[in-house]
Amino acid sequence: MKANVGRVQRIGFWSCLDEYLFLTLRKPGSSLALQGAILCVTLAIAAMMLSTYSPDGLVQGAAPVAANRPAEAIADVGEPARPAPATPPGDIEKRLVAEAGDTLVAMFASASIPRVEAHEALTAMRGMFDPRDLQPGHTITATFRPSGKDGEDARFMGFVFEPEIGQTITVARDEAGGFSARRKDPKLALRVAHVGGIIQSNLYGDGVKAGLPPVVLVEMIRLFSWDTDFQRDVHPGVTFGVMVEQSRLKDGQVAEWGDLLYAEITLSGRTRRYYRFESKGRNRRAQADYYDEKGRGARKALLKTPVDGARLSSGFGKRRHPILGYTRMHRGVDFAAPSGTPIYAAGNGTIAFAGRHGGYGRYIRIHHTGRYSTAYAHMRRFAPGIRRGVRVRQGQVIGYVGTTGQSTGPHLHYEVLARGSQVNPLRLRLPSGRNLAGRELKTFESVRVFLDRRYAKLSTDTRVTSR
Repeated sequence: MKANVGRVQRIGFWSCLDEYLFLTLRKPGSSLALQGAILCVTLAIAAMMLSTYSPDGLVQGAAPVAANRPAEAIADVGEPARPAPATPPGDIEKRLVAEAGDTLVAMFASASIPRVEAHEALTAMRGMFDPRDLQPGHTITATFRPSGKDGEDARFMGFVFEPEIGQTITVARDEAGGFSARRKDPKLALRVAHVGGIIQSNLYGDGVKAGLPPVVLVEMIRLFSWDTDFQRDVHPGVTFGVMVEQSRLKDGQVAEWGDLLYAEITLSGRTRRYYRFESKGRNRRAQADYYDEKGRGARKALLKTPVDGARLSSGFGKRRHPILGYTRMHRGVDFAAPSGTPIYAAGNGTIAFAGRHGGYGRYIRIHHTGRYSTAYAHMRRFAPGIRRGVRVRQGQVIGYVGTTGQSTGPHLHYEVLARGSQVNPLRLRLPSGRNLAGRELKTFESVRVFLDRRYAKLSTDTRVTSR
């Protein structure tokens, strides 16, 4: 989810100093000499900004921020937009919209573009866009120039394509009669935004209403899934909040969502908080993960809920079997979800079994390091490449919800086995994966204070602006 940030502008002395502290502290391996050099450069830039920007932090002569802008900390002002070149007089434009299953070649053929010219034009933009990345809704504007006595013939002159928000690829005929391409990338401003709300029905739906995209919501749900039972613990009235990076265009439109820096959720009066922090892994390379206030890793050995957006339909213990009709021990938990919903590996491990298994239908069992194994039943199908002996990672999609075997409807039957015996997954207490210590813990504490301060300010700004 890392933002592909272009040109970034930051305004104000305190904003620059803030950024110096953040960039320095979040890199635990930086030396004192490097930190001093960064400080000198930051102060020089800040001094230059103070002479360029007015005391209120805006460019001299710039228009004030509109009152209906999204509530967030405004840290950047872009340059005035340049008008796009107009189509030459007499040229004809055709708008082509990609549909499911479309290819660029098929779209050009539907516009009566000669196959040879279409191939030459697509070859010209090789390296700028992979045709396999074409998505439904992508739009291409093809240009034709009338020719002949009555203009009945039209010569293909090129096309304009916007594969991403603000990015434009223009392919046009050159003087030699061939095609050349150029790509214009957007100038993006990196901002940090606060989004929060109150759960009325479920975290996913209310998060979307609050303005969070699915990519951020899925990361947040997975972050809390290690120690939160979303079926039993999350009720209407629960509050949540995140601080996340955004890359924005000059007009304020979000081009891309960046790193989730901080997330919190308040359950029964208790707030659980997690902070993004980069630390040195075993290979001495920096790696980002999430930790609580005391530097304890959010990641646990096993996920409590290995499927998103599901409803707990049957718990662990004795119950009347819905098909066989008599009371028996239910040695797992059932999560009702629409057919085809992705199922995730609860932890790192090796596939011990993948296939049909009696009343379980399509069934997978994963052996994890140590004493634990997990099992997944009634699956519609397995994910590509899933078979016995394959190693999987925590959170990797291994299959999809179905209703195979003895099942009355689409759901996931999930089991956790400790030394071969089924245990209640919802009551399982597992240690965190990694805890910070020593110098890394001290560095993390500094980053935590910085993120707390920034989150508090953004939260205040959001409340003031929303009044």
